Amino acid sequence: MKLWPNPGFRVFKFATLLMVSLMAIAPLSRAAEAAKTPPAPTMEQRMADVEAYINNTGRTPDVASKVAGPGPGHNAWLLTSSALVLFMTLPGLALFYGGLVRRKNVLSVLAQCMAITGLVTILWWAVGYSFVFGNGSPYLGNLQFAFLNGVDGMPNTNYSYWVSQNVFSMFQMMFAIITPALIVGAIAERMKFTAIVTFIGLWMLVVYFPLAHMVWGIDGLMNGVWNADAKIPAIDFAGGMVVHMSSGWSALVLCLILGPRIGFGKEPMAPHNMVLCMVGTGMLWVGWYGFNAGSAVAADVIAGSGFLNTTLAAAIASFSWATCEYIMRKKASVLGFCSGAVAGLVVITPAAGFVTPNGAVIIGVLAGVIPFQFCMRLKAFFGYDDALDTFGVHAIGGTLGALLTGILASPTINGNLLADVNAAAKTNGLAAAVANGTLWIDQCKAIGVTLVLSTVGTAVIAYCIKGIMGLRPSAEVEEQGLDINEHGEEGYSN
Repeated sequence: MKLWPNPGFRVFKFATLLMVSLMAIAPLSRAAEAAKTPPAPTMEQRMADVEAYINNTGRTPDVASKVAGPGPGHNAWLLTSSALVLFMTLPGLALFYGGLVRRKNVLSVLAQCMAITGLVTILWWAVGYSFVFGNGSPYLGNLQFAFLNGVDGMPNTNYSYWVSQNVFSMFQMMFAIITPALIVGAIAERMKFTAIVTFIGLWMLVVYFPLAHMVWGIDGLMNGVWNADAKIPAIDFAGGMVVHMSSGWSALVLCLILGPRIGFGKEPMAPHNMVLCMVGTGMLWVGWYGFNAGSAVAADVIAGSGFLNTTLAAAIASFSWATCEYIMRKKASVLGFCSGAVAGLVVITPAAGFVTPNGAVIIGVLAGVIPFQFCMRLKAFFGYDDALDTFGVHAIGGTLGALLTGILASPTINGNLLADVNAAAKTNGLAAAVANGTLWIDQCKAIGVTLVLSTVGTAVIAYCIKGIMGLRPSAEVEEQGLDINEHGEEGYSN
């Protein structure tokens, strides 16, 4: 008798053992896979995530892995707002400034706005977004998002729970584009095109990117809303300091270094086309809804407040400016209405999502009166050639708005000012400052930092360029006009 079965039986026995082993291993594999995959969210968890989306609050942690994408409504509003803010520069600001210069220089302003748009876009893609919104020091972000690396359709929850980071980055890029373009108004008709482009490139790196990070970066020095370690717990809803103060004070320094236009104070330099100016003003006003209401970074109640407050302040400031003009000159000009509207839009910018409608009315009145005095009286008294009143409207308006924000900000409008809503406020004292009425002190500190960085940075850059390549064209070119000499074109054929 054989001790071992035949070969066929041995194969059958081996196959049976293998099958039993696989059957024993399979439950273990399924258990391991189940451990990797979170359980399906319950109905309560799903509803909590929907509520978070509607209220624009942090999504439920144990549902985030299941529903991780952006919110379509909030994304749609920020996409719209991004287009509106670009509309402010192209064509809004270009036409507004273009109509205010003399006809021989209209194309130079348009070319400068176009060039700035392209240059800032390149800088923003390469390092700008990362310097502003990357984590880093209190003064500047790091290079984690350089060349928009990792900036995709998922939200960066440091800044928004429901908006794609690539959409957020484009929205903020539009702010970066219009800010240096505002400087053009002060130095219009007398600066070389190559010098302007060089100045703007350096100014973005030295002034704008660091300042924007300090005010809006998650670990910024002056981000009172979200940075628990902010040394100066200030607030700036849509750019009173970042956009208007930085460009306005820089514009003053640059126009002083350049000196006045040839013939300034001796010959008429009236706007060549007030129709273009009025059209540009209307475009700026419409685009500003994306600028201010869009800065809520969601289609929520704060965006609604920003929209309402923007309308009130702009309309009232326009009327107030024209009223002052009528009292002073017995005529209310279209230029006065336009200047007042822009001043109102500037002054409400840092406060748009923080103040009540009555606060916006106060801002509108002051925006029409105070910048008017600087543009009509003090400019003539000191004799500086701020060609299109960039300093009087944006520097003075932005500074006034930042200060009024500290006085008028209300937690009933924006819950981020409340300690029980914003954990950072418990640590850095923002909520206490609002409750005690001392926020304006922190606003003054932030105003001081902005003013010093803008003026000193501008002076250093301008004098370096002046020494290396020169700032102004020849007297002959300036008198003949920048359009034909620097761009080889003319705005009008006759």
